[in-house]
Formats: sequence, structure tokens, C-alpha cells
Amino acid sequence: MPDQLPAPSTHPQTAALHGRLLAGENVVATLEVDLDAHGHFGQGLIALTNAHLLAFEPASGSWSDFPLAPGLALKLSDHGGLAFLELFDTEKRLARWRFTLAGNPAAVKLVDAFEREQQRRAGEPVRVDEEEGEDFDFGESSKPPSTWVLLRLWRFARPYQGQLLLGFALMLGATGATLVSPYLTMPLMDRVLIPFQNGQAIDPGLVTLLLGGLLGAALVSWAMGWAKTYLLSLVSERIAADLRTTTFEHLLGLSLEYFGNKRTGDLMSRIGSETDRISVFLSLHALDFITDVLMLAMTSIILFSIHPGLALATLVPLPFIAWLIHLVRDRLRTGFEKIDRVWGEITNVLADTIPGIRVVKAFAQESREARRFKEANINNLHVNDRLNKTWSLFTPTVALLTEMGLLVVWGVGIWLIAHQSITVGTLTAFLAYIGRFYGRLDSMSRIVSVTQKAAAGAKRIFDILDHVSNVPDPVNPQPFENVTGAISMQGVNFRYGSRSIIRSLNLDIRPGEMVGLVGHSGSGKSTLVNLICRFYDVTEGGIKVDGVDLRRVKVADYRRHIGLVLQEPFLFFGTIAENIAYGKPDATRDEIVAAARAAHAHEFILRLPHGYDSLVGERGQGLSGGERQRISIARALLIDPAILILDEATSAVDTETEKEIQRALDNLVKGRTTIAIAHRLSTLRKADRLVVMDRGEIVELGPHDELIALQGHYWRLWEAQARRVDAEGDEDSGLMVVAPNPNAHTVNA
Repeated sequence: MPDQLPAPSTHPQTAALHGRLLAGENVVATLEVDLDAHGHFGQGLIALTNAHLLAFEPASGSWSDFPLAPGLALKLSDHGGLAFLELFDTEKRLARWRFTLAGNPAAVKLVDAFEREQQRRAGEPVRVDEEEGEDFDFGESSKPPSTWVLLRLWRFARPYQGQLLLGFALMLGATGATLVSPYLTMPLMDRVLIPFQNGQAIDPGLVTLLLGGLLGAALVSWAMGWAKTYLLSLVSERIAADLRTTTFEHLLGLSLEYFGNKRTGDLMSRIGSETDRISVFLSLHALDFITDVLMLAMTSIILFSIHPGLALATLVPLPFIAWLIHLVRDRLRTGFEKIDRVWGEITNVLADTIPGIRVVKAFAQESREARRFKEANINNLHVNDRLNKTWSLFTPTVALLTEMGLLVVWGVGIWLIAHQSITVGTLTAFLAYIGRFYGRLDSMSRIVSVTQKAAAGAKRIFDILDHVSNVPDPVNPQPFENVTGAISMQGVNFRYGSRSIIRSLNLDIRPGEMVGLVGHSGSGKSTLVNLICRFYDVTEGGIKVDGVDLRRVKVADYRRHIGLVLQEPFLFFGTIAENIAYGKPDATRDEIVAAARAAHAHEFILRLPHGYDSLVGERGQGLSGGERQRISIARALLIDPAILILDEATSAVDTETEKEIQRALDNLVKGRTTIAIAHRLSTLRKADRLVVMDRGEIVELGPHDELIALQGHYWRLWEAQARRVDAEGDEDSGLMVVAPNPNAHTVNA
């Protein structure tokens, strides 16, 4: 049984949940429910323990308690954009919870955990999943980061192994030089100072030699220490830069499914702050650790060479310090991973709120967002307080043990001097070495903290690097050129998690044919477009373009033939020209202008203060929805794609602007395959065939007039939109249009 897992850190019922747990009862999984029994938004909570299923209902503000017993079953389903979790016994349904599909991944984990608990209680073999998700939002990972994960950084350090070897040699020399000074105190005490107190004259030559040795050792130590620190700092920064670049490049290569389960703020935190933490560790703390180890080893050799008995007395605190380090290491390791998680929550709030500040202000929700940030910040404070409680006790305890060890050495040394076993100079040198020995020992104990921080950060970085894309490139890719745009889908099935989206879909689209795709929201239109773009791979069946299975072609080679215009046009911060040329950075100004003319964007661009060199704000702020959409259309046109995909490209514009865009599209569909999900059904009239989808299946197929005559699914959609009776039908209708070969087509001004 795993350790007790906390409920969602920012959920207001966290404390109440823990207060309801019995002695020895552990939380196994939790699920945030964002709707109440009436379908209104509210913060509910379902928690599975090893003994009960606990649920908080936001509408009534009360808790329900269902003891685990044979015959209980949880069923997860979804319909109409909502998910439902139902609890049954052998006779009836006991409870039903509803929530948005954002909670579906956590609900799947909850159901799996429930089934495992029931198997465990029934004495059956428990099914163990081969791979858990790396981010379990509602509980702590059962496998805290191991310090050994830092060894995986050698992959990034290998290119700099020559500099690292030189840095190690400098470190060895600097450490050796620092050990010269205590050794020279013995002749200074025994041959200069003590004889002088006894009436002997001071030998100037000897004093000059000894002081010169001290000065030389100090200069050598300084020079080598400076060179070592500078060199290794440069190397560590380059390792961290390579780590950031590699992680970001790997992240870009992952499929959309990976990003669907991640928060933007969390990924930003990993690539930014975690790599910075690793850089600091490599440039400062790892260097200090190696120096400390060298110092301890060389000091120990010198101490035993001076007096073995006194050296053994020096080692008295070591077993106790080692035991303390072992005791707090796991607590620190787990604590720092908790800190990483709660800090990710803070970053997520910022990443949600700042880009959406217009919506926040429009709905006057500033206080709500401030409260979210405050809750996440307070949770971060509490986690840090718990960790600091452990660390604040550990550090002074190590200092106390080293002071006690120093007292032991003083006592043994005085006893040895009294029995004339050693000289005062020997004891003085010994104490000087011991000061450095215990100082390095204390420093090493402090490095435990930063090492665990770096290990936690490295684990989160390697969680990204270890993730394999669900849309991989083939080992031996097939060339893909001279695309005509013929698309064939045979037995296509697609599941997203536990949901079946596309079911047994068969469709052949001939070059030159216009095909419209129609269906309510959730019928699978956008998913089918995503499969054609190969943002996802089909679960079963296959999609072929020009007779070539998409899985046999490199993803980048295939997507070079696709132009995509999204329902929500996304523009990058930069100039108008840079945004249009995003898919073809080496495009000439004439080509950019030609694409803008074809998208009916040239006129409004010229009215901007700096024309094509006008800056647009982040995500295109400062331009209207129609203007952003026409720039995104020009961006897709510039690469002259074989397949043009318009995902409801006219839904964000007014009727007059749509007419302008539609006039441009009438010219653009000639000579290329165009796939469009349109907002208004009136755009379907020019399609050769219409494919009507419902719940991922084709239910009707034929031209517009024939489908109207059938008075089936398509007719009902058409009538609802024409009469403005069914507003939902008006919002969610769609079109996919397909037309012929692009190879003869070029964009002209």
C-alpha cells in the first residue's frame, strides 16, 4: 500500500478530506469534479481510499461515504461533452457524478485504482499497470527522484570531457596547495616560536623560507582555484544550454496527445527553472562536493601520517553525521519534488491568467484569479515550511557533532602533550587540519540539500526526454514527392484515452473531387482532420495519400505539403511579413505580397502604419479576428500546399468579411486538395459530395440536393440553421471540402 497521498493541493476540501480519514486509512486516488448534480460549475471532490469512496457534493456542501464492499462497481462514460462517473452495487445505482472532459484522464486513473482495490480485497491477483503517467496531479509519485539520475547528465557533459579533465587537475592542484599552510605551522611553532619563548634567537632565513612557502601556497591555490572555477562554470553553462536545447527540440517532436495532458506553465518551469537549477548545481555545488571529497581524502592521509591515534579521534563524529544524512536524504528528496509540483501550480496560474487577461477583465474575475494565485502561493509556502523544519534541525545538529569532535581532539591532544607523545606544533597543525576537515564535512552535509534539488529537477527534465512520440517517424521512410492529394481512409478507428472518437470509417476522395464533411459538435470532424494531418495516428486501419500510408513517410516531409488555417488564428509576436512567411522563412517580399493578395489581406495591411513591417502583439493582439484569419490564410497559401485545411476558417468573421474570404477560397480550391470545416452550411452547396458524420461514423453520403431530399440528418441540420431554431446546430455544423492536384497551381499577385 502506498503512502498516504494528499488531495489536490489547492482544493478547498483538502483539510476536510484528511479529517475524515480513519487511522491507517490511505488516499489512493482523487478526482476533482467541476460540476454539481444540477450541471452548474462547482468544486466537488471524489477520493478513493483503501477502505472507502468519499465524495463531496458542492451543491449540498455535504460528504458521502461508501465503504468498499464486494459487488461495488464504478462505471465511466461520456456524452454530449460531459463525463459521468456512476457507482453501482448488485441491485441499483448508488451515486452519479458529472464533470467536464478535462477531468477524464484523472477519472480513468480513479476507476483503475478502484478496480485494483476491489481485486485486492477479494484476494485476487492485482493487475499492475506497466507504466504510470509521469504527472499524477492528485497524489505524490510513488518513486521519488533518485540521486543517481544526475549521472545521466554525463550524456551532455561528454562533449566537454577534455575541459572537465583539465578542471579536475586544477582542482587537485588547488586543493593540495591549501593543505601546505597547516603543515608549515608545525616548524613555525616547534622551530621558531616555542624556541624563541625559551630564549633562543630567531633564524631569519628559516622564517623567510617558511613565510615564503605560505605565500607561495596561497598564490598557487588562488590561481588554480580561479582558473578551475572559471573553466568549470563555462562548461556547466554549456551543459545546461545543451540540456535546454535538447529538451525543447524533443518537446517539439512529441505528438499533440502529450501536450493535451500538460500545463503550459509546468513545461515552461521544467525547461527554464529546472535547467537553471541543474546549471547552478554543476557550476557551484558539484564542484564544491568534489573539492570537499578531495580535501577530506588528502587531509585524512596527512592526519594519519602525523599521528594515527589523534586521527582516529577526529573520526568519532563521522558515523553519526553519516546516519543523519541517510535519515534526511529521502525526506529532502520527496520534499523537493513536492516543491517542484506546487511551484508548477504557481506557474500554471500565471500562464493561464496573463494570456487570458482580457477575458479575466471582461468578466470581472480579477479577485478570483488573485485568490487562485494566493492559494497556490500559500500551498507552496506550507510545503517549504515543512521542508525547512527538517533542514533547520539537520544543519545545526551536524555543526554540534563537529564541535563535539573538536573537543575530543583537544582533550586527546592535551593528554598526548602531557605525556610528551606529541609537540605543541603538532597539535596546532592538527587543529588547523581538523578545522578544514570538519568545515568540509559540514559543507558536504549541506550539499545534500542542493543535490536532492538538482535530482528532482533532472527527473522532471528526463521525464520529457524519456517520452516517446505517439507519432513516430518510420525507420526507413518512403520518399514523398509530387503529391496529387488523393486521400483514402480504410477501416479507420481512433480512441483518445478510453473514448472512441472515430469508428470503422471508410472514405475515398478522388483528386479533383470536392467533399464536404458535416456533423454536430463531437461527431469527429476535427479529429478526422487531425488524423489526416497526422497530429495523431489512427488506432486501427490506415490513411493513405496518393496510395502511400502516412506512417511510412517522415512527418516533416508529409506536412510540408499541408497548409493549415485554424479556427482560432494564432499569430506570433513580430511583423505582418514575418507571420505570413512563417512556413517559408526565405520567401521574398513579392511572394509574401502575392499570398496576402490572394487571401484578400493586402488592402488592410497597407492601411497599417508600417504596412507589412507593422508589429502585431502577442497572439495577434491589435488586429481584428477577420484580419488575423486572413493573415493565417496567407501564411498557409505562401507554401503553396498540396492539401489545404481550413478548420472553420470563417467562423470568427462577420458576413461581409466571410464573403471576401470565400471569394478568395473559390480561386484557391482550384488545383489543390482543400479540407475545410466551415461554420455556415451554406458553404456546402458547391461540394460534389457531402459526408454526414455522427459519433465518429458516416451516416449519410451524397450531394447537397440529394441529402436534402432524403430529409435525414443533413436535412435536419440545414433546416435548423436556416430557421435559426436550433442555436446549437448553428454553432457546431461543419464542412470538409476536397479538390484536385496542386502541382499546376501557383499563387499570383
